[in-house]
Amino acid sequence: MDEPELPASAAGLARRFDELRQERTNRHRQNRGIRRGRLTARERTHILESTGRQCHICGGPIRSKWQADHVLAHASRGPHSLENYLPAHALCNNYRWDYSPEEFQWILKLGVWARTQIELSTPLGTRVRDKFYEHEHRRHKRRKPGIVLKTSSTSTRTMA
Repeated sequence: MDEPELPASAAGLARRFDELRQERTNRHRQNRGIRRGRLTARERTHILESTGRQCHICGGPIRSKWQADHVLAHASRGPHSLENYLPAHALCNNYRWDYSPEEFQWILKLGVWARTQIELSTPLGTRVRDKFYEHEHRRHKRRKPGIVLKTSSTSTRTMA
């Protein structure tokens, strides 16, 4: 897929994001009630080994828990077949979710741009950094006790 076409205005970009979200919502509505198949331990091993124990989304090594990600999403009527699964970290799979290729490209572009703003310490970047940190902090506090959080220092701390 080529790079998505930039709309003529910022308002047009916002409308395109809304259209993509609505398309995703409609796909989910159309596919309610379709049951997913279950993978056997042997099938899961085959899927994990198919990429040399690497996440197909970020490329990082898979050392423990992972998910069998549908290449063509279940919500888009992706088949329950070994050819339609690749291994992914739970975090990568959950954030990739069921976005269309165009929507996922916009998310990547927006995320990289926001990260650059944070690195450059622009006023917007500083605000995005602070709001994102607040969001992640609240999310981690909702997790079950005993979850280990990695901090920017060399230590880790356990949520109690």
